[in-house]
Amino acid sequence: MKISREIKTAILVIASILLFIWGYSFLKGKDLFTDYKTFYVEYDNVEGLATSASVTLNGLVIGKVNSITINETTGKLLVELQLKTDFPISKTSVAAIYEPGFIGGKQIAIHPDFNNKVLAVDGQKLQGNVKLGLTSSLSEKLVPIQEKLEKVMSNADSLLSGLNNILDKKAQEDLKLTLSELSKTMVQFNKASVSANSILDDNKAQIKGVVTNFNKVSSDFSKISDSLNKADLGKTVKNLNKTLAKVDGMMGDLESGKGTAGKLLKDEALYANLKSTTKELELLLQDVRLYPTRYVNVSLFGKKNKPYVGPINDSISKAKN
Repeated sequence: MKISREIKTAILVIASILLFIWGYSFLKGKDLFTDYKTFYVEYDNVEGLATSASVTLNGLVIGKVNSITINETTGKLLVELQLKTDFPISKTSVAAIYEPGFIGGKQIAIHPDFNNKVLAVDGQKLQGNVKLGLTSSLSEKLVPIQEKLEKVMSNADSLLSGLNNILDKKAQEDLKLTLSELSKTMVQFNKASVSANSILDDNKAQIKGVVTNFNKVSSDFSKISDSLNKADLGKTVKNLNKTLAKVDGMMGDLESGKGTAGKLLKDEALYANLKSTTKELELLLQDVRLYPTRYVNVSLFGKKNKPYVGPINDSISKAKN
């Protein structure tokens, strides 16, 4: 069978058109022989999301962003997702815009809801949100710090201005003088420190001897303490308390006139008798001293004894009369 030139030309034109369509779709990232699912997500702000951005599921690329259109009435952005996956995506799944890194642009991650068994159908809208990327998160954290830093710098500027207003020329000169005197004081202190170190070096042997003696005294004191501890001071103190209690009882008996010693201390008649006896003994000794011949008579010729004559100052005889 012979094919005419017109049929060959028509076949070539049709093949060229099909090849052009396939190449155009291939360049757009769409395969004509693959079954795609289309979902829509509505955002208030796409945060720099571009067409042909990847759509991932747990990090696996399953599609791309086909188009982004704006609603002229509400101002919201409608994103068309073209997915090539047989993974069951529920109708309550969330499509979140995120930033995978500093270099790559924005992408969309599908977070499936495994608790909901109702699957999303082709052309259905999914829920959408925006997850802050590293740059945005860092920017949000740096903005409050920047504001605080600006406030601090403003306060510091006000403080310096106030100090400049307070410190006039005389005050500034006084402050300089004070700093100069402080510097001199620190120099003197350094010299004193050097002198103290020199004294310590010169008397290192004596200081060492003092420390050695102190250690020896401490050791001796420790031995004395151990000896006192072994001496059972508690028992000694108890015995001393008992002895003091007995002495206290004896003193109480003496005060109350009990016993021989108590009666000697409290009996006034005995005191008067002792006083009288002492006086008579005193007169007797005086008389013996003045007239010894009355008591010791040695006579070779038989001389008679003189009769006794009492002393003139006989206080006992006067007391009896």
